[in-house]
Amino acid sequence: MARPAGGLEGMAVLVTGGGTGIGRACAAALARDGAAVTICGRRESVLEDAAKRIGEAADAGGSVQIVTADVTDEESVRSAVARACEPTGALDGCVANAGGGGGFGPYHVQDTQEFLRVLHLNVLGTMLCVKHAVPRMVEAGGGSFVGMSSIAGHLTHPYFGAYCVGKAGIEEMMRNCADEFGPSHVRFNAIRPGFIATEIMEGIPRDGATFASYIENTPMGDVGQPDDVGDLARFLIGAESRWVTGTCINVDGGHHLRRGPNFAPFIEPLLGPDVMRGKLPE
Repeated sequence: MARPAGGLEGMAVLVTGGGTGIGRACAAALARDGAAVTICGRRESVLEDAAKRIGEAADAGGSVQIVTADVTDEESVRSAVARACEPTGALDGCVANAGGGGGFGPYHVQDTQEFLRVLHLNVLGTMLCVKHAVPRMVEAGGGSFVGMSSIAGHLTHPYFGAYCVGKAGIEEMMRNCADEFGPSHVRFNAIRPGFIATEIMEGIPRDGATFASYIENTPMGDVGQPDDVGDLARFLIGAESRWVTGTCINVDGGHHLRRGPNFAPFIEPLLGPDVMRGKLPE
């Protein structure tokens, strides 16, 4: 159902990981309603393509600009925040979407460096965005920060390794930040997407057991779209959510009511049944 655009005119928002998937959808929803959006990521060509698509759909005076940045590098994040302030001289919001997983498998065979890489990408990357965005939002008289979690942050996802831990860390960070910065009128919330049809999730065969486990455990019997998450991010950034802070909101078709997906069919052929049950590889 179509709805009128507008409501974010004059606001400046940074979206990390804004070149693809959920991040691009968040940026598009914000620009569509009038925000001056800055998207960042590590690949300039991807950002340029995303900016073109977002700009074509922007309405109500919205705009988009790009900046290359690695959210695990503090100076890079500092520069991205400064770039996001350029259109209006202030920062009103940040969607810390950049994140990812890796190193799937039981914990007793996790590669330590890969585990740390995933934690740095999700938890450290979000913290650095908080660190550098908060002072600018306080200067602006308040703002809204959205951390991108996952249903894996609160619903067990066996063999997901550091990803689950990282997303749970983001949720706790958002709750603590909401408490710390509430007096300064800066709000913090987390979004918990379920299975969203993005480029990353295309790697799960639609005729396989893992995909079936998602559908079986989703009351609405389908997968979500990036715009489903983008529309929630737009709400959390906008004034309509002025009294919402410290929350973690599911966008998963009801998947959180049941159990996590079964990724064993992906991993067991590589590691073997004994390792999956806690034995060390021979």
